[in-house]
Parts: sequence; C-alpha cells; structure tokens
Amino acid sequence: MVVRGATIWNALAMPSFPPTFADQVVAQPARAQIEAFIDEHRSALNRCLDGLTEEQARRSLVPSRTTLLGLVKHATFVEKVWFDEAITCRPRVELGLPAASEDSFLLDDGDTIASVQQAHREACEAARRATASLDLDDILRGNRRGPLPLRWVYLHVLRELAQHCGHADILREQILDE
Repeated sequence: MVVRGATIWNALAMPSFPPTFADQVVAQPARAQIEAFIDEHRSALNRCLDGLTEEQARRSLVPSRTTLLGLVKHATFVEKVWFDEAITCRPRVELGLPAASEDSFLLDDGDTIASVQQAHREACEAARRATASLDLDDILRGNRRGPLPLRWVYLHVLRELAQHCGHADILREQILDE
C-alpha cells in the first residue's frame, strides 16, 4: 500500500531493517560491524522477492535490464566475483559467470524465485566461508582492478548491496501498487 510520497510497510512491502540494528553491533570490532551490515543488506535483497509471483519478479519497469529477480541474480554474481574470483584467482568462465557485469541481470527460462534466492543464499554462505580466515588488511589478488584489501572489497560490496536494496524497494513498491 502506498500513500503519496511515503510507503506504508505491510506484509507485502520489502522488509526493512530492524530499528535497533545499529545498537546491536556498535560495540563490536570493525570487521564484525562491516560483516553484520553486509549480511543485513544481503538478507534484505534476497527477501525482496518474498510474496511475489514469478511474473511480478520478472516484471521490467525501467528501460535497463533491472528486474527484482535480476537484481538478486546479479547480487549472486557480485558475491562470486568479489569472494570467489578475487580470492581464488579463478577466472569467471571457470566459475560459470558472465564476463560483463551487466549480463548478470539477464534471466534464463529456468530462473525462478526459489532457484535465484537459493543460489544467492549459497553464494553468500560461500563468501562467508571464503573470508572467515582472512584479515581486513589481507590483499585479494584475483580482481580485474588489481590487488585490493579485503576491507575495500567489503566496503565496495556493502555500497553495491545498499544501492540494489534501494532499487529493489522502488521496483517492489511499483509492482505492489499496480
């Protein structure tokens, strides 16, 4: 339900962040704070598909390739690029990833809400495992930009997830308002 200029959160609206989230990590070390914020955005983006039909999840409302299902599929790509390719130095083709980021939004006939959400959850869990033994200042050598510290990668991924959560919120609002 939408009131001009403001969203009223209900069971079908995109899940929002808990009001006390910042209080839960404020006293934690920097790494724990960063990982908590990344996980919160990962979860919010994954849940943007909850309660939608397959048609709604695939609905294109903007001239770009951006759909809700495509956003979550792209987020899976992001996890694999930054936490598999960058850490293991394996090429995208070996990981089954498209060469270009924009192609990660493309949907296959077999992509469903359930399959895309599951792939995203699995990529996030693999990312957590891949970074568990690393320090924030450890250098990741497998990215096309060159060597980067894990801290920078975390902040970059957080920024990207935050942007996509905003995109998803707007798209979901438009879909539910139709």
